[in-house]
Amino acid sequence: MKVVAIINHKGGVGKTTLTANLGAGFAARGQKVLVIDLDAQASLTISFFTQSEWTADLLPSRTIKHWFDGIGTDDAMVSPAELVSSPPRVQDKLSRGTGRLDLIAAHRDLTDVETALAAELISDPHQFAALHGRLREALSHKDFAEYDTVLIDCAPNFGLIAKNAVAASDLLLIPTKPDYLSTNGIDSLGLKIRSFVEEYNEHSAVPVERPAAAVVFTMVQNQNGVPIEAQRSVISRIEAREVPTFATTIRDSKSVYGPAPEHGVPVILGGTGRAQTRELRDMVSELSGRLEGIAA
Repeated sequence: MKVVAIINHKGGVGKTTLTANLGAGFAARGQKVLVIDLDAQASLTISFFTQSEWTADLLPSRTIKHWFDGIGTDDAMVSPAELVSSPPRVQDKLSRGTGRLDLIAAHRDLTDVETALAAELISDPHQFAALHGRLREALSHKDFAEYDTVLIDCAPNFGLIAKNAVAASDLLLIPTKPDYLSTNGIDSLGLKIRSFVEEYNEHSAVPVERPAAAVVFTMVQNQNGVPIEAQRSVISRIEAREVPTFATTIRDSKSVYGPAPEHGVPVILGGTGRAQTRELRDMVSELSGRLEGIAA
């Protein structure tokens, strides 16, 4: 099983759209995929389930919050697999193949969970590794062994829950819009990740490797099949700094991506945009190749 966190502490760069389509794309290729929504806004969750389905069926007992709440209590013995839900409209699209896409939903109170975990850390700093390794522990559970790929959609911050995703991951995917403001934070995010991994390993008896990281340019404006000149210039500057990047770029297309969450089916499975679907499939192929290059 390979774990990928889709992370950027800047919002509005297409993290959730990319996560949903990558998950569906891997599942369409026959993989068993788990996607995890760590953002209290729950955009990934309601990309697969309606608002009423999330409220009635998932919020009461099947969200990632219930895993964090259960640690250290009798509920910790309950399998985290009981928190998993299968989006029905995606499963219908995948029914002819062997792949599957499952979800652990977000909860609107995840910010309160983060505050509580931070308070717990302040009161007992020796709990650093345990608190930051909770998601890593969950994914090592035997009931998750069947999954080929796990994709984690992080909130646009670098708080304690996002750090849980980093500690659990083999690869960090950093969606970035090719403009000055969006790319300006890449270096600072990299420094924060390195500092966190070093601190985690100082406190943990089982150290983790710093996950590989790479930028994927999203919300790209194309002209004649290539990014517009201003964005090409930004992409070239990032590549010149030898920042790992994906060759595939994801174009900006609100008319194609915008309606998809309402239908509960990502563009890669049921969209109308051929160019967008082709890009997404190329991205799945490129990401798959990178994951194959990461040692088990």
